[in-house]
Amino acid sequence: MDKKFRRVFLIVLDSFGVGEAPDAAEYGDAGSNTLRSVSESPFFRADNLAKLGLFRIEGARALPAAEQYAGVPLCGVCARLREKSRGKDTTTGHWELAGLVSEIPFPTYPHGFPEEVIAEFERRTGRGVLCNLPYSGTEVIRDYGAEHLKTGKLIVYTSADSVFQVAAHESAVPVEELYAYCRAAREILTGKNGVGRVIARPFAGEEGNFYRTSRRHDFSLPPTGETMLDLLKGAGRDVIGIGKISDIFAGRGITENLGANDGNDDGMRKAEECLKRDFSGLCFVNLVDFDEKYGHRRDRDGYAKAIARFDGWLGGFLPRLQEGDALMLTADHGCDPAFLASTDHTREYVPLLVYLPGIRCGESGTRGFSAVAGTVLDMLGLKSEDKGKSLLPLFG
Repeated sequence: MDKKFRRVFLIVLDSFGVGEAPDAAEYGDAGSNTLRSVSESPFFRADNLAKLGLFRIEGARALPAAEQYAGVPLCGVCARLREKSRGKDTTTGHWELAGLVSEIPFPTYPHGFPEEVIAEFERRTGRGVLCNLPYSGTEVIRDYGAEHLKTGKLIVYTSADSVFQVAAHESAVPVEELYAYCRAAREILTGKNGVGRVIARPFAGEEGNFYRTSRRHDFSLPPTGETMLDLLKGAGRDVIGIGKISDIFAGRGITENLGANDGNDDGMRKAEECLKRDFSGLCFVNLVDFDEKYGHRRDRDGYAKAIARFDGWLGGFLPRLQEGDALMLTADHGCDPAFLASTDHTREYVPLLVYLPGIRCGESGTRGFSAVAGTVLDMLGLKSEDKGKSLLPLFG
């Protein structure tokens, strides 16, 4: 296909996996399938996602919900993507979508962080530490929030992912101060302890009713190699980040960071604003609520309602795409809300649904995550096979 594009909208439905990957058992995730679990909820609706091929990708055609959408005409190109990177977290997933494979997994801490890390963090912040264990984000403030308020100590915890998370009540630790503590942690956590992300987790409320606020901030390691974002920015293209995209790439390759502090709705609103703008390049969106609010909390119905809400929004977004625009929908990993072995991410395939006004429709089997980077670069006239094989020739 010789056609080139002016604007590409790449939206990551954070954690929307479509079935266990072949190596899922190595991660303790055999049997996981986010799409299957969510589609079994009575609140699930996916009319527009079905039109783009959600239930025509490999592994999804046999799901019970696929029967409901069997007669829906296809108006996009669909594929299933398999991750090559070692890991199942946000950073490795997004980096590989951008053409950078992580051969070596980030370190994880199933028993908490080493004493030397905690001691240096306490020295740098002047505050003690509570918890230092893998923990649910909502449960850790429930169990340690009162002691934190009483002592001023910071709540440090992790998960099955490579994250160093610091929770503090906004009345006890102003958010900018919490960010400064996390920057200090980011400086400490390098080398063998180079976790993928340090995450500030501010919370508010009273004992018995603590809740996390929207001012979360991620401090990621810079990408270990060149990504499609670097190539696009270097070629003078716009690279607009919405949601935590800029955080994930440590700001590298981003020309404009719009953020999205209020979750999916804010991210979708900002994507709509970009649709009205005259830019040339990539609008890269992460919608985190699927993962953070519903996947990790194992809230199947909440996840299904969020998919239905996005699907309804998508129905209004698609007709507004113009000649020279492209929409790509994908995910970075799974987080099966019915998988009760843990509350962590799940190692799964993810969907790739592509819509270009006037294209030939079809299915393109199973590809690697980096097919996203290859296709985006090809669409924008920067074909780079070493970043991933483009699917654009299939579009007719």
